[in-house]
Amino acid sequence: MEPEFVFELRTCRWAERAWHPDGDCDALVARQLGTKRRRWDTVVVEVDADALARREQFGRRRLDSDLLHVVRNAPEEWAWYQDALPDPGYPWRYVRETIHRADDRGILDVRKRRNRLQVRRRYRYPDWVERIVAVENKPDLDASAACALRGQVERDVALALADEVWVATRATGDRVEPALLEAMPVEVGILTFEDDDAEVAWFPRSLDVDAPGTRILERPEGGTYDRSAARFEYADPEWKREKRLAIAERAYERGWRSYAETMRPDCRHFELRHEGATMLPHCAAKGRCQTAAECSQSCSQFEPEPPAWRQRGWPIEGGPGKGIRRLLERRRERERP
Repeated sequence: MEPEFVFELRTCRWAERAWHPDGDCDALVARQLGTKRRRWDTVVVEVDADALARREQFGRRRLDSDLLHVVRNAPEEWAWYQDALPDPGYPWRYVRETIHRADDRGILDVRKRRNRLQVRRRYRYPDWVERIVAVENKPDLDASAACALRGQVERDVALALADEVWVATRATGDRVEPALLEAMPVEVGILTFEDDDAEVAWFPRSLDVDAPGTRILERPEGGTYDRSAARFEYADPEWKREKRLAIAERAYERGWRSYAETMRPDCRHFELRHEGATMLPHCAAKGRCQTAAECSQSCSQFEPEPPAWRQRGWPIEGGPGKGIRRLLERRRERERP
């Protein structure tokens, strides 16, 4: 049975080829993104293609929340930065540092007049994000896995940070998929995968991302004698808008092929193999697809590439590991809408 990590890569590749199940749309796909409290397996960012093309003016690297605060609020004409920008809620000296970072990246006009730092918009930041979809991957959704997953997706639905929440699982071939029989919230959609193709077993409901969300902090464990109260707090719509944009920016930069950054493609046993429509990492020493966690220098099978491999020149300049990184980077660039 292949690990959940490999199933996650298959889900990302399918979403890149076939999103949305209810009709085609332009989208970016990334993995392992979210907030400090919650990380989603797969994130699909549905985009306005024309606006996304204008987003390229700001470069391929993400804009963090501080940079977004500056470039989105920069004035059209020169102005002292403290007059031009809204109060950030933290000391202005950190805003000055962000302004200099933006200047170094060439995405903001900056000058000093009468010993005052002035800023001016260079490019208008486009409204390129249309919707954000969260997908939780559970290839083997048995009763115990479903019980553990239910609490997570209930929190996702209550917070409504994503427009849709899905659960992706492996198809069993039963007349009624077991995932449909589990006590999942009705707002959550269910995708069943067979090889590299997916079918919708249950369509999700759209969540109200513009309304305040409910962040569940603690809930009763259940049982006859458990009379404890649930603890929760409200998430402000403005916080949700900023967090959604920050997630989209990270997805724009990383994509889902960034797994090579946390694995060791410079190992002589590391390979990429085509399996159906997906190119997956493969370990020749183990004879199977490896997980990102086990593919590290602590792996007992790790062997660095021989120096001679890195001296052969084209087409593997720098060694096969460097070539794998370049290949994944080219594919990530090509798949941008």
